[in-house]
Amino acid sequence: MTLTDQRTEGAAVTSRVNGSLDAFLRERIAGENDPAAREVLTTLRDFTMNGGKRIRPLFCYWGWRGAGGSPDDPDVITVAAALELFHTAALIHDDIIDNSDLRRGRPTIHLALDKWHAAQGWRGESRAFGQSGALLTGNACLVWSEEMFHGSPLVTRRERARQLFARLRTSAVYGEFLDVVGETRGGLLSDALKIIRHKTASYTVRYPLQIGGALAGADDAVLAAYDTFGLLVGEAFQLRDDLMGLFGTSELTGKDASDDARKGKPTALIAVARKLADPEQHARLDQLYGVDQLGPDDLAELRDVVRATGAPAVIEQIIRDRHAGAVRALREAGLQASAVTELESLAAASVHRER
Repeated sequence: MTLTDQRTEGAAVTSRVNGSLDAFLRERIAGENDPAAREVLTTLRDFTMNGGKRIRPLFCYWGWRGAGGSPDDPDVITVAAALELFHTAALIHDDIIDNSDLRRGRPTIHLALDKWHAAQGWRGESRAFGQSGALLTGNACLVWSEEMFHGSPLVTRRERARQLFARLRTSAVYGEFLDVVGETRGGLLSDALKIIRHKTASYTVRYPLQIGGALAGADDAVLAAYDTFGLLVGEAFQLRDDLMGLFGTSELTGKDASDDARKGKPTALIAVARKLADPEQHARLDQLYGVDQLGPDDLAELRDVVRATGAPAVIEQIIRDRHAGAVRALREAGLQASAVTELESLAAASVHRER
């Protein structure tokens, strides 16, 4: 298979996953008679279909292909789409927890429902309605992701894939809890990396990749290589996200540039900055990071202080090290050559990105 063929195959996978998601959500909308419920489901469909890089489905698919899975099997696409629907649920709930108003350059689900409630002139507090409605919408996505996953005939034959899907969900919830706890007490680099490992790395790369491999009947050696590769790439992915969270723009990231700083997210970047800071820099970090009313000038000063500590360069080196280790593990796994090439490309795109 040529490089062009692989790129075409990858683009086709994204298109097929989008088609599966769209058909699933349209079916739910069509089957709902209540106008309010139809409105919420339409909002959910728009949120799901307009944006997102489909990273988890792609890692699942190429994990499948690397272990010898056929490119023509439609059932693996159903599983991949189920992982994206779980990701949708995680984003909705994460935005409620963080009280974020912007996601993928558009209003978050809870803000969209807040505005809809206000436009209807209904009784009650619009903000509370939006958060409650979004919470339930996210819960629906969790239920439907499981329905899609277990609806694939591939899954019924692969107990290991079911176990990995359970671990994915547990890890994501546990990581979110650690993140919430971390906001209350700051943290060390080791604490930040633990959050990354559970909240992002495991459910973004590690388990999707292993699920794809398990569906194709991968042996223990291949799944172990996927485990190493997935954790390292997933950690590098989130470390890049930490850098973009502080130094990126909303135009590029689709999120408010002050969100992480305002919430006092226990990121690896800030943990390293605090470790390297001199007393004056440390004091300014404590005064600026985690302040709810963080203005543009405050954000600019915070960025300057973090840069001055040298923390961004340290994080960049960690990203490079994680990426290099992941590639080594992948090349030693004895996978299908075309899948190795594509997984390396996905890894590079995940850790060297601007959004």
